[in-house]
Amino acid sequence: MIAQLSKSYIKNKPSKAFSRLVSYLFFEGRPLAAKGQFINPLLLFFYQFIQLFPQLKKITKPVFIIGMGRSGTTVLGKILSLHSELGFLNEPKALWYFSNNSDDIIGTYTDHIGKYCMNETDANKSVKNKIHKLYAFYLRSIFSKRVLDKYPEMIFRTEYIKQIFPDAKFVFIYRNGWDTASSSAHWSEKNTVQKHDDEVHDWWGKNNRKWNLLIDQVAQLDEELKQDLEKLKPLTKHMDKSAIEWILTMKRGNELMQENDPAVLPIKYEELTSHPHKVLTEIFSFCELEYQERVVQYALNTLTVNKAKPSFHITEPFDSSFNNLMQKFSYKL
Repeated sequence: MIAQLSKSYIKNKPSKAFSRLVSYLFFEGRPLAAKGQFINPLLLFFYQFIQLFPQLKKITKPVFIIGMGRSGTTVLGKILSLHSELGFLNEPKALWYFSNNSDDIIGTYTDHIGKYCMNETDANKSVKNKIHKLYAFYLRSIFSKRVLDKYPEMIFRTEYIKQIFPDAKFVFIYRNGWDTASSSAHWSEKNTVQKHDDEVHDWWGKNNRKWNLLIDQVAQLDEELKQDLEKLKPLTKHMDKSAIEWILTMKRGNELMQENDPAVLPIKYEELTSHPHKVLTEIFSFCELEYQERVVQYALNTLTVNKAKPSFHITEPFDSSFNNLMQKFSYKL
């Protein structure tokens, strides 16, 4: 499905199809496991061209959807993208890499080792100017007011984003660990691409690049997991690795919730699917968006309550971390 466009989406608001196509074709780039990567160098050249001109629009209150991939980030982005004030960018990693070449953690654009975690010190003047100009050009291109940027890994970069956009809003969406890990593992198994005899592209980037950075830069700093790094690095099963990513993502999400950060709204995926009106009303209020019945109606017509995936074996001793987080976020084991 190109640009997340479906018949029901187009029927809900035809003009949004144009917005999504512009986003997909000119601003989001193509990740490793996707077709059409030849367009990436052209997009980077296009972004360089945009930098030659003054910023076309002031960027205010961008909304970021963060969490772990396969936790409902895309479906939430697609629903909110129908709001008249928002232009939806679905993981626009080309934009962010152009603005900061440390952004690429999976190896789509460079062999330069990226940063999984970033803070305010990574947001220098050049980075700020570039992303502000790109966002502004994007909004003018689609005649929209505010950016909705779905980029799950930004959960590890909230301070970085705040330095660039002090009034940014973050919607942290999370999902049952069994479901999330099963979904990401299945995605990786289904979409693995063997480029050469010695090069594999999957959920974990080029030759495990994302996995290695997750362990070296995130797990390394975790008081609990860093004690067992020698057991983490050799993991090869997609399910095990996905469970670790879920653990680390949820730990970071829990930190944000414990800080009571007013810029962060936690949303449970299961609540979104079972009570879309209630959850979307809360999101509208948090993001300072006008309530729009059309958006809610689309959610009511398209969201379904999925049967929970069965549990699976998690390599010890990481099962205890997984189970503790499941309980902390009110999920049954």
